[in-house]
Amino acid sequence: MARAESLLSGDREPSWDHCLQLASTRQRRHYDAKVPDKLEQCDYDVATHAAQNLVVMLNKVQTENSDAQLEKSTFNPGMGWMASSNGDVSLGSMLIEVKHTDRNFVAGDFRQVLMYWLLKYAAAIENNDEIWSDVLLLNPRRNCALLVKFDYLLRSASASSNRVELSELLRSIVSQDLDRRQ
Repeated sequence: MARAESLLSGDREPSWDHCLQLASTRQRRHYDAKVPDKLEQCDYDVATHAAQNLVVMLNKVQTENSDAQLEKSTFNPGMGWMASSNGDVSLGSMLIEVKHTDRNFVAGDFRQVLMYWLLKYAAAIENNDEIWSDVLLLNPRRNCALLVKFDYLLRSASASSNRVELSELLRSIVSQDLDRRQ
């Protein structure tokens, strides 16, 4: 991701040291990420391939949605329910979640973007902001993408609860959890 961002910013040959430092700094906020002492050539090859694919994918999506601005490190409000964080990318009303993995998209990926959407929706109610209508899951390592409307994903995952009901359900679950801790 760090290498792709550098490429998108016009740096034709980003420094690997800079990319690794940026990536590890980001990951350390949430995980016990460590920069390996040594990378093999195959590590550089995979990272270069994925970064170049991601740049092509993002440029194509941006071209198709020329009226929207690509926003890196999209802010996800925690709304007091969890820590605020920065996501991958957004483009207007589309959240773009990037997964660099050798597997297909899995249920956890969908839960993650649903949680981002719920938090964004709760913030939008308070701040009269726009919400995301679509999520684009990208895997530049496997060169695959999946575009899903959030309304479809919400209906599929929530037994047909509407947005307000889901937001209130999350609020009640988090409130119960907080009450138990006190």
